[in-house]
Amino acid sequence: MALTPEPSYDPYDYAIHEDPYPAYARLRDEAPLYRDDELDFWAISRHADVAAAFRDHERFSSVNGVSLDPSAWGPAAHRTMSFLALDPPAHTRMRSLVSKGFTPRRVRELEGDILRLTRRHLDPALAEGAFDLIGDFAGRLPMDVISEMMGVPEADRDEVRRLADLVVHREEGINDVPPEGMAAALTLAGYYQDLVAERRRRPRDDLTSALLGAQDGADRLDEKEIVAFLFLMVVAGNETTTKLLGNALYWGWRNPGQLAGPLADPARIPAWIEETLRYDTSSQMIARTVTEDTALYGCVVPAGARMLLLIGAANRDPRVFPDPDAYDLDRDTSPLISFGGGRHYCLGANLARLEARVALTEFARQVQAYDIDAGNAVRVHSVNVRGFAALPISVTRR
Repeated sequence: MALTPEPSYDPYDYAIHEDPYPAYARLRDEAPLYRDDELDFWAISRHADVAAAFRDHERFSSVNGVSLDPSAWGPAAHRTMSFLALDPPAHTRMRSLVSKGFTPRRVRELEGDILRLTRRHLDPALAEGAFDLIGDFAGRLPMDVISEMMGVPEADRDEVRRLADLVVHREEGINDVPPEGMAAALTLAGYYQDLVAERRRRPRDDLTSALLGAQDGADRLDEKEIVAFLFLMVVAGNETTTKLLGNALYWGWRNPGQLAGPLADPARIPAWIEETLRYDTSSQMIARTVTEDTALYGCVVPAGARMLLLIGAANRDPRVFPDPDAYDLDRDTSPLISFGGGRHYCLGANLARLEARVALTEFARQVQAYDIDAGNAVRVHSVNVRGFAALPISVTRR
């Protein structure tokens, strides 16, 4: 009788990008603490463990960043990942100052702009009848929203998006940020340096100017800190919202009985968003540094080790979500941890949900039915992010 191979998980593996969930199920059941010697990481996959690690920033530190990529890992990670790669008290200070510019009110006031930008991209796409959901709509809207917040001119936005895509994408067999991604990151950082310098000379009513003016007593953000936050917004915020929109429309199409609700009733759209966030979240995993010898499942994870928190696996844990592999818009999604938890709970969660609600509501208002050409869909290949780079769609309008 053939022996069943041990569970395995390689976040660079294209097969994992296509469908990680069978591997996650085996990890949860057979290796809830998983060790990969070749890539030098540990991983936890059960909801209780991932949620506890998010809350325990002292033992599971962000100081070396959140990505497994060697060039993105280390004490300099905060230069591009901002407070995502900081621990208290530095994290507390940075997040507090950023929050003075990136306020809940500023986000709420964006709703009209998000609807206007949604229609700008969606209307011509729908007029064509068939289009690439990502390239023509879902990839453009979040970049426009973030760029409008920051004060990035319209003429620059397509190029900024192209550069952000290069930072995230991984070719098969490449286990680090590729040279094209490194060059794109440098170009983006330079672009935002110029934008910050321009707003310092001539402030406007935008997020960049608000960050320059943010202060706590005598403390202010310096130019490098503002550039790092803008970089984080455009890479993390843009990518994850694009993938959320694509994933929602894809899984809705795969589950027509579930899709019928939100297409008929806008009040069901938040449930569509939340179940998509649980079922196939944009941010699949995030890395931490273990700060002290930590006993888990009969093993000791040594201080200094890299620990991956497998968010995508935790959101499908049957210990928390009954029948977790069913896409069910009526389920209780409140335990989902797609936006993290504790002090590092995603600052942009409300913006992502607002964008998705406005965009999907407008889509449902105009579209009676749609079909996806799954055979020609193209997935993004990334260690952290899951979603589509291209998703051909055809629509029947109301």
